[in-house]
Amino acid sequence: MISGLDPSRLDDVAAAEAADPGGMLRQVASSAAQVREAQRAAAEAGIDRLAEDGRPRAIVIAGMGGSGISGDVLAAVCGVGCAVPVTTVRGYRLPGWVGAADLVIAVSCSGKTEETLEVAAEASRRGCRLLFVGGPDSPLAELSDRSRGVFVPVRSVGQPRSTLWGLTIPLVLAARTLGLADVPEMVLESTAALLEDVAHRCRPSSEPFVNPAKRMALDLAGDVPLVWGASPLAATAAYRLCCQLNENAKYPGVFGEVPEAGHNQVMAFDGHFGRGATRSAPSSSPSDPDDFFRDRVDDPEHGLHLVLMRDVEEHPQVRKRCDASVDIARDRGVAVTQIGAEGEHPLERIATLIALADYVTVYLAIALGVDPTPVPAIQELKARIA
Repeated sequence: MISGLDPSRLDDVAAAEAADPGGMLRQVASSAAQVREAQRAAAEAGIDRLAEDGRPRAIVIAGMGGSGISGDVLAAVCGVGCAVPVTTVRGYRLPGWVGAADLVIAVSCSGKTEETLEVAAEASRRGCRLLFVGGPDSPLAELSDRSRGVFVPVRSVGQPRSTLWGLTIPLVLAARTLGLADVPEMVLESTAALLEDVAHRCRPSSEPFVNPAKRMALDLAGDVPLVWGASPLAATAAYRLCCQLNENAKYPGVFGEVPEAGHNQVMAFDGHFGRGATRSAPSSSPSDPDDFFRDRVDDPEHGLHLVLMRDVEEHPQVRKRCDASVDIARDRGVAVTQIGAEGEHPLERIATLIALADYVTVYLAIALGVDPTPVPAIQELKARIA
């Protein structure tokens, strides 16, 4: 057993709450409420005004960390067939090609993120169309006033990474207003309902043998996760899982996307961390909403753990590559977990994948005796460069 791991912390609600003093589980459970609250906030902010100048040439989202992932979710919801490119900028520089014909969306939960503010200011100087999403009474809100952009205030539920849906839904509604995403009201509500369902299944009072997030957290403990997405949408959820492993569980995670991972990361199965006794588990269909199976480690050694996030819409060759990769991993003693998206609409599917991943990382932190809320290394880094 790895140092600090105590599975009993997940058996008792009081013990889990004591190990989560910042209330990260409660923050994650607020996802459905965020969807509904963000709808109201975006409408009150007048997001429909974005359509007055017609469709933009491109959409550029500026954001970092938990705020930046909102741009990736927007791109996933719009899909690869979107009529305009949707790209996320994580840094201090706006690409040279961005100009007055483009919509720049600056997203910062705190409204104080220095990289995002710098990009937003540059977009304003270039005369770009502007949408600001983030903390009220903040530097971002002040910049919005000076730039005459549309500003959607977002109430943080605690941590930026836990406020994902409050930050993302205004972007989705902006794309809908511009005719770039088909997201009717009924889909927004069904997405909220699915988030509530995941929260119910993953609630703290649910015992590990029936709680999918607790089971997966215990299976991952001690292994090095390779997290692959089987579609562009699932890849966004896979990247989110890796980020949440880092911030919530203070744990490594290696992101990959199929088919690209089959051209490089698959070789890690043949390396030091891939060696071990063969493990096997019965297969199940990735289209099953509860598609969730785990390979138990029969020996005390830990190594790689392939986490494959599956989508209901996968390229036929990608599906073959995923199935073959699972077989290759098992042949080399690499543990495998598959997680299937639920729902039909892209927003529903990515929401269910991300919701489960968020719970997994918090439960892993609790099981390891790690407080999931604080991010001291991030704060120290900011202090050192201030």
